[in-house]
Amino acid sequence: MAGSATGRVLRHRTAGLFLAAVVVSGFGSSAMSLAAGIWVKSLTGSDALAALALFAVWLPVLFGPLLGAVADRLPRKPLLVGANVVMALLLTTLTAVDSAGRVWILFAVLLVYGVGYVLTDAAESALVAQAVDARLLGDFNGLRMMANEGMKLVAPLTGAALYTRFGGGAVALLDAASFALAAGLYGLLRVRGPRPPVAGDRKAGRSSGVRQVWGSPVLRPLVLAGSLTMLCAGLNGATLYAVVDGVLGRSPAYAGVLSAVQGAGSVAIGLLAGPLLRRLPERVFTATGIAVFAVAVGLRALPYDAVALVACGLIGVGLPCVLIAAMTAVQRETPDAVLGRTAATAGTLMMAPNAVALALGAGLVALVDVRVLLPLVGAAALLTAAWLVAGRRGKAPAGSTLPPRRRRGQGVAGGDELGSSVVQA
Repeated sequence: MAGSATGRVLRHRTAGLFLAAVVVSGFGSSAMSLAAGIWVKSLTGSDALAALALFAVWLPVLFGPLLGAVADRLPRKPLLVGANVVMALLLTTLTAVDSAGRVWILFAVLLVYGVGYVLTDAAESALVAQAVDARLLGDFNGLRMMANEGMKLVAPLTGAALYTRFGGGAVALLDAASFALAAGLYGLLRVRGPRPPVAGDRKAGRSSGVRQVWGSPVLRPLVLAGSLTMLCAGLNGATLYAVVDGVLGRSPAYAGVLSAVQGAGSVAIGLLAGPLLRRLPERVFTATGIAVFAVAVGLRALPYDAVALVACGLIGVGLPCVLIAAMTAVQRETPDAVLGRTAATAGTLMMAPNAVALALGAGLVALVDVRVLLPLVGAAALLTAAWLVAGRRGKAPAGSTLPPRRRRGQGVAGGDELGSSVVQA
């Protein structure tokens, strides 16, 4: 069943093009994310500015509800193509960054980079929800997670090697090429004109993404659990080097090994998420993943290499579950007219706590022994999982009903073996 469903997703033209675009753009983005910090550090000598480079990419995520509303008002295929073309062109300007006085160009491009990510992610979520059968959205989102995490296993090393040999401009050109290729893949999507809005969509179109999330008994607990879990994930992430040095007695380079093992775990759950979401109630799947993450975080306090490797693998397996389940539910439950802003809002609500916790955790690591901090963080995550399971009484399993817009006969016309064709909105 898992192989069949995965095969159906991969054979579907639209889903396949989306996944291909995720792979190529994800490779360039992962390479650039590491190189940007190294680039700033080498030009300015400032650790603070190097950290600020990553923050520049994350900053637009805080404005997800506003940017998602913009994505809902623009034709989605042209938005995807145009945003990737703009990024490809902007990245070529980074070849001019050769001194500390020109670092501002890099920060400006990274800021636009983050805006483009939020816009395209919202547009992609909406188009995928129209194209893929509701019962297979979990498979698609799992494969998307697997593609993203798979790129993180190889691309940063490629970016670092390219930077060492040829400089930051070469990494920027690699990223530009990946965006250009992604734009070409999005251009191959077959779309039709927008369907006339029905009464429910017109009413929903006046709602904000926050209202859509908070007003849904399905989305609200999943997104809230995601927010709390990503808060714990940020605190956990901030302890990485303290664990490597203070607990395991290893050099900082060992962090790369632990990160690779965590990425491998995420690749594995990406492949299994769809089948598991069809067999388990949504909240049970999510809570199980959070519980696995929670136990693994606590295990990281133990001074054993083997335990640390297992714990990182389990974090890679458990942490993505809440993100996959929440975004699948958003795509399944949200009317098309507000899907972009709702997806962006859910992303902001879940990812912003991670960024805040990374900063908070950096301070806590200096005040609290990580062998005390990590079990406390794990306990908080475990309480989140327990709360989610305790509140699931009376909830139907995921996939037991069609999404509201399709039950009402609002599905798009003309399908294939996987689902309906993409409709331009």
